[in-house]
Amino acid sequence: MPRKPRNPPDMPSRDAIRRFVRESPGRVGKREIAREFGLTADQRLDLRDVLRAMAAEGELAPAGRRRVAAPGRLPDAMVVQITGTDPDGDAIARPVGWEGEGPPPLVLMAPEPRGRPALAPGERVLARLSPIGPGRYEGRTLKRLTDAPGRVLGVFHPSPRGGGRIVPTDRRSKAEWAVPPGEEGGAKPGEIVLAAPLPATSFGLKPARVLERLGSMGDARSVSLIVIHTHDIPVEFPAAAVTEAERAGGVGPQGRTDLRDIPLVTIDGEDARDFDDAVFAAPDGDGFRLTVAIADVAHYVQPDSALDRAARTRGNSCYFPDRVVPMLPEALSNGWCSLRPGEDRGCLFVEMRVDAAGRKTAHRFGRGLMRSAARLTYEQVQAAQDSGDDLGLPLPALYAAFRVLLAARDARGTLDLDLPERRVVLDDSGRVAAVSPRPRLDSHRLIEEFMVLANVCAAEELERLHQPCVYRVHAPPSDQKLDALRGFLRTLDISLPPGNQLHPRDLDRVLKLVAGGEQAPLVNEVMLRSQSQAAYAVENIGHFGLSLARYAHFTSPIRRYADLLVHRALVRGLRLGAGGLVEAEAPHLADWAEHITATERRAALAERDAIDRYLAAFMADKVGSLFAARISGVTRFGLFVTVTGSGASGLVPVSSLQDDFWFHDEATQTLSGRRTRLTFGLTQEVEVLLAEASPVTGGLVFHIVDGTRGGTAAGSPGTGPARGRGRPRQR
Repeated sequence: MPRKPRNPPDMPSRDAIRRFVRESPGRVGKREIAREFGLTADQRLDLRDVLRAMAAEGELAPAGRRRVAAPGRLPDAMVVQITGTDPDGDAIARPVGWEGEGPPPLVLMAPEPRGRPALAPGERVLARLSPIGPGRYEGRTLKRLTDAPGRVLGVFHPSPRGGGRIVPTDRRSKAEWAVPPGEEGGAKPGEIVLAAPLPATSFGLKPARVLERLGSMGDARSVSLIVIHTHDIPVEFPAAAVTEAERAGGVGPQGRTDLRDIPLVTIDGEDARDFDDAVFAAPDGDGFRLTVAIADVAHYVQPDSALDRAARTRGNSCYFPDRVVPMLPEALSNGWCSLRPGEDRGCLFVEMRVDAAGRKTAHRFGRGLMRSAARLTYEQVQAAQDSGDDLGLPLPALYAAFRVLLAARDARGTLDLDLPERRVVLDDSGRVAAVSPRPRLDSHRLIEEFMVLANVCAAEELERLHQPCVYRVHAPPSDQKLDALRGFLRTLDISLPPGNQLHPRDLDRVLKLVAGGEQAPLVNEVMLRSQSQAAYAVENIGHFGLSLARYAHFTSPIRRYADLLVHRALVRGLRLGAGGLVEAEAPHLADWAEHITATERRAALAERDAIDRYLAAFMADKVGSLFAARISGVTRFGLFVTVTGSGASGLVPVSSLQDDFWFHDEATQTLSGRRTRLTFGLTQEVEVLLAEASPVTGGLVFHIVDGTRGGTAAGSPGTGPARGRGRPRQR
């Protein structure tokens, strides 16, 4: 009797496929999935279509030829960069080029074979990866990719018997390094040193040789020097670049529009170190005529010159409380490209006309010769406006034009985050004398609106001229980030419109709803975290936050290489003379856009790192004091708190809470104790005690007074960190 044919198995659901891929080690393909679910040859064709759809919708991640992995799953082998060490001295790393949602996975590197130098921060290696837990991998070195070994930056402490140890300045490095006798390099107690790992010959601390002494911890240069070396920011210019800059001279009116009779003014922060943009406004019928003039950096920095290569490598200037690391040598950045009052300077300018509603009706670009009528500060301009004093300059017209531009901004609907900036004030010895808030004045917003409009015009002009453009782009928030934002807002009884295709005005409505209230700072901070990061790109996707279809940075070529590329494209497209974009540059623009995006983010991290370290030094003598704070982050390993009124932020380790089993609920962003029934959640007001302040790493550790193991102490509130330097925010 013939056997009855078996019914084919049911096609697996998407949930079943996701679960199998997630639980499988490494990558899987159609063959493995079909074998797991016993699929027939015909069903394998359907499976292929299902897998393609799941990959297109982000449910699976492509992982090589015809293979997939769970979203966020790293491949079997990839390049990683060493970021620090664990308490045992073994290297920890992060994947290079991580583009997934949330923080990058943690890679714990296996120890190097005996006789080889340990991996040190900054090194890149090709590593074989094996999952060892959620967001965690073990890595084994397949090949070292960096030409030079990594470097150890830390504070040297000598040993009575010779040699000593190095305490790393990076808080991600948990282990010290041993300096064998004879490898001290003349280092003295408490000096900051740069060291190189040595081959390990035994167990215990990894050995290192001192290469360079950078000064004593606590002196005027220490904080910024630590940050500069930690983030690999280039400091010294090549001799050829310096020579080119020092040979520069002034420009004449030939071939330029003479703007010297127009009272253009620069408006910057009190501590600004370069002045590369000037503004003017005058009534024009029912609207206004606006002029924005920008230093003509393209005249001095020719394509593929030594100056150009140095500027491209740096990508941008970096600003610290005690110094600036400029993109261009001082002879240009503080000389011929600085729009000093009363001195003739070459410029690129854009003249714009707007109607009574603030809508742009026309614009034109040109190459000019200008003479700044005054160098003003934001505070001066605001005080003059408030008192009705025009300072003999066109300030009333500037403010009138600003008001119509602001109306146009409100009409199109933008995301206007209110993130407090703070200024670190140093005394003559380089120590922190005060940390004061930087108020956001209408004068700041005036310059911002003028610059945004000029940037829009630059992008539109390059498209009209069919010239390549490096756009400033900002993608909408991802679905995952919007879901997290919705969950956070629900804890405050605030809702967003349904769907994930939100307009910036929908998010701005939330900010206006909480404006002026106690929850405003945290809501602004969480809203910022929900956003994608702005970037430079040759493919235009628009700017979500500003609600603009096209946007390019044009207004700061002294300190941003992206702006210099835009200037060159305008010079070539408008045939404005020498210094325009050359054909050899065009094929590299996409790679350069990616590079300068990375250098911009590096600078932002370095500037924030410097503020954290200055603040930790400022708070060091306040250990044991009490502070009013709010919970600004909840994780399984503890709470992040922000001191009310100051902005000082630090960690409350879960180990400092009462003895209990603490459960982290990611959906509600809470940490709850099973026995004590205590619950800590976002925005909750708490009183905290400052337990540790480490100027070496910039770390602050707090304990919550109610529910801590320790006692309490009397004290007074401290002062928060400084951020930014008073530049208009052009995003």
